[in-house]
Amino acid sequence: MDSKDLKSKYFKANIGDFQNSFEFMGMTYEKVEDLRYGTNPHQGGAIYRPKRDHLTFGQYETLKSGKGGLSQTNVEDLNYAVKILKYMTARASVVMKHLNPSGASVATQDESLKQVYINARDADPQAAFGGVVAFNEQGDAETADEIMSSVIEVVAAPDFTQDAIDIFHDFPHYKRNKHIRILKLSNIEGLAKFIGDETPVKEAKILQDGSIILSDPYLTKIRNRNDLIQAYNQHKDKGDIKCERTPTNKEYKDLLFSWYVNLSVRSNGVVIVKNGMTLAVGTGEQDRVGAVEQAILKAKNKYKGKETLEGAVISSDGFFPFRDSIDRIAGTGIKAIVQPGGSVSDYPVIEACNEHGLAMVFTDERCFSHH
Repeated sequence: MDSKDLKSKYFKANIGDFQNSFEFMGMTYEKVEDLRYGTNPHQGGAIYRPKRDHLTFGQYETLKSGKGGLSQTNVEDLNYAVKILKYMTARASVVMKHLNPSGASVATQDESLKQVYINARDADPQAAFGGVVAFNEQGDAETADEIMSSVIEVVAAPDFTQDAIDIFHDFPHYKRNKHIRILKLSNIEGLAKFIGDETPVKEAKILQDGSIILSDPYLTKIRNRNDLIQAYNQHKDKGDIKCERTPTNKEYKDLLFSWYVNLSVRSNGVVIVKNGMTLAVGTGEQDRVGAVEQAILKAKNKYKGKETLEGAVISSDGFFPFRDSIDRIAGTGIKAIVQPGGSVSDYPVIEACNEHGLAMVFTDERCFSHH
């Protein structure tokens, strides 16, 4: 069997095997379209939407379909990118790869959309190759030109200028990226974000025998810096302790951004941020200190963070069970930490922060994402 026969036999999805509509939890779902494939090329897939208005993903507009349209992973990457973007009030960009952010950036001053994109892409340019890019404002020509300088699978934004659309369609000039897919996503600002926001959504996990787990979607209670708690602990033997150093205004902004990015990072997740952009993401580790070490190693040795971590901040999606993570962070240049708190080891963790001169705040909620 030659390579073409192999690809035909094992790498072709059974497109068209999915019904046009179905009922679930008292709501009718209708097919939007068949996908290029599911998680892998031999798996079929389709996207469905509930029969109601004001949707984001169920009513996307395809401006350029590329070769074969969207895959399931493309759509899921966009979903996790928007989970970050919906919290941003300034212009922002997220680059997703395999359901984890390879980089994210928010404008800290008057940075152009192009520069915000470059910051997000170059946080991890190796991982960004072949990724998905999303913006929270209209895409323009200079940003489109920059996007087309490397290989990107999908670009999504609330809208695009005509000049940007023309660049995305310029095959002779951009042969390397001619199959890029361009989508308009509406109603990002209308998606639920905070605890108390109304949402009709339940998240579903389908098990191998067809059983279903339903859960509430993740919404955070962290709206602004006032919701972050200066780390403290009351120990029955050692007494009370609090973190002595308070984050600066700049650090508070980066801590919030780091926390919102971490909402879309596979647990155990750790995100290092400086000046409104990620320097590194530690993701998918089974132990907390491993995620910390992974992020620091990326930032120091491979990506933008190799220049300097001085003044950076770090977020952890779960509490620190031991002080070992704090000892790893110390001396790197990272100055502030945000984490849920609530560990039986909070006292020695805060003690370690005070020893190393680090600021630390608690969210009093964790943001595990086992997607």
